[in-house]
Amino acid sequence: MTLLPYAVLLYIPFVYASLPSLNGTSTPTLNVSDSPPSCDTRSLWNIIWSCAATLFACTWTAVHPNIPGMDEGKVTVFCRRLCIMIMALIAPELMITWAANQFLSARDTAKAFNNAFGAQPQPHQARGDHPDIGESAATLLSEIPSSDGRNSPHPIAPHVAGRDFKDWTVTQGFFTWMGGFMLYFDDKSRATLRPDELLRFVREGSVDVPVIIEADIEDRSKGDALSKGIAILQLAWFVIQLVARYTQNLPITLLEIDTLAVAALTCITYGFWWKKPKDVGRPHAIYWKATASRPRKLAYDKVNSMFSREDCSHYFISCVYPIFTLMGAATFNSPRAVYSRRVPSVGGYDEYGAGRHRTIVLVIGCCSGVVFGAIHCLGWNDVFQGNTKLLLWRAASLEIVLTPLAILMLSYFIWEDHSNSEEVVASVGLVIGALIYIAARVTLIVLLVMSLRSLPPGVYDTVAWTKFIPHL
Repeated sequence: MTLLPYAVLLYIPFVYASLPSLNGTSTPTLNVSDSPPSCDTRSLWNIIWSCAATLFACTWTAVHPNIPGMDEGKVTVFCRRLCIMIMALIAPELMITWAANQFLSARDTAKAFNNAFGAQPQPHQARGDHPDIGESAATLLSEIPSSDGRNSPHPIAPHVAGRDFKDWTVTQGFFTWMGGFMLYFDDKSRATLRPDELLRFVREGSVDVPVIIEADIEDRSKGDALSKGIAILQLAWFVIQLVARYTQNLPITLLEIDTLAVAALTCITYGFWWKKPKDVGRPHAIYWKATASRPRKLAYDKVNSMFSREDCSHYFISCVYPIFTLMGAATFNSPRAVYSRRVPSVGGYDEYGAGRHRTIVLVIGCCSGVVFGAIHCLGWNDVFQGNTKLLLWRAASLEIVLTPLAILMLSYFIWEDHSNSEEVVASVGLVIGALIYIAARVTLIVLLVMSLRSLPPGVYDTVAWTKFIPHL
C-alpha cells in the first residue's frame, strides 16, 4: 500500500500518452529516431512504460507471498517479494502450478478440519470415505480410535472444540499452509506448524484448536479493493488498446504481445490465490500445554540434508531447488527458512497431496504453457528485419505450444506401468522437452528485444478513438 500513490501517479501519463488528438492523423515511421513528438503518436518509451506498468500492476497484485519470519526486516521481505515477482515474469507457468498446489492443499485442509471438528462423521466411516481430504490428514483421521473420552488422559478434541469451532473455508486452509500458526513453548516461538501437525496436536489435546474465522484473517490481509481495482483498470486499458489497434489495422509490437501473454497467465495465478490472504505480517500463536510432552521434531524445524553439502553442488542446489518446488516435485527447508521460523518462500503446500493431484496440476501447467505460446503466435505475421527472425519467432512460438503437450503425454507414459528402459527413454524425453521449451522462451525474449531497434511503420500511431463513435 505504500507504493499505491506512486502507482496512481504513474498510471495517469499512460492514459494521457495513449489519447490522440481529434484530427486522427498519423505519421508512419521506420525506427526509433524517426518518431516525432506529436500528440497523435507514441514514442518507444511510451510503449515500454505501458508494458512495464501493466506487468508491474499484474504481478504486484497477483503475488501472494507466504508469511515472513517474525524477526525479518522490511527490506528482506520486500526483496523476497521482488524475487517472486521476477519469477512470475520469467516463468509464469510455474507460478500457476505453485498456486494450484496451494489451492488444492488449502481446500483439502479445510475439509479435513471440518470433518474432524465440525460435522462429526459416522463411526463406521473409514479412510476411503474421505476422498477429498489430504492424504496425510485422511491417514491421521483413520488411525484415531473412537472413544467417549472417559478413559483418556486428554479430552477428545472434537467434543472440546465443538462449541467454539467454526467451519473452515479455503481461506483458513491457505492461512495454515502459508505459515499462519506458530507453536510456542513457554512463551517462546519454536516453529511453524503444518496442518497435519496442528490437527494431530489438537486431537491429542496438546494444544487448543485455533478459533480464527475468515473475517479475522481477511482483517490481517493487506489486499484491498483499491489496489486490485487499479491493477484491473491498467490491464483492461492495455487490452482495450491492443484490440483497438487490431481493429484499425495498426501494428502491435512483440513486447506488447509478450506482455499480454504474461498478464494472461498472471490472471490465472491470481484466480487460484483469490482466497489466499495477502501480505500477512505475523502468524497466529498456538501455545503448547504444560501437561503435554513436547514433540521431538517438527516438519519446518529441520534443514534438508541437501543443503549440508560442502562441495560446489551446494550452490547449484540453492539455485535449482526453487524450480522443483514451484513445479510441485518436492518442498525443501532451506537454512534461512528454518532460522527465520517460517514456511519456505515458494513452498507452503502438501507435497503428498501434490502427488495425489499431480494429474490436475500437470494439466493446468501444460495448458498454461499452450496458452502462453498461442498468444505469442499473434506475432506470426509481424514485420521483422529479415526472414530468418520471422521464422525463428514462428518456430519458437510453435515449440512453446507443442512442447507442453508432449510433456503431458510423456508424463502419463511414465506414470503407467512400463519397463525400466521405457521409463528411462520417457524421462530423457522430458528433459529434452524442458530444454527445448527453455530455449524457445529465450529465443522469444531475444527477438522481442531486437525488434525494438527498428519497429515497423505505423507502430507509433495511436488509436483514433473518434472512429469508434457512430456518426449520423
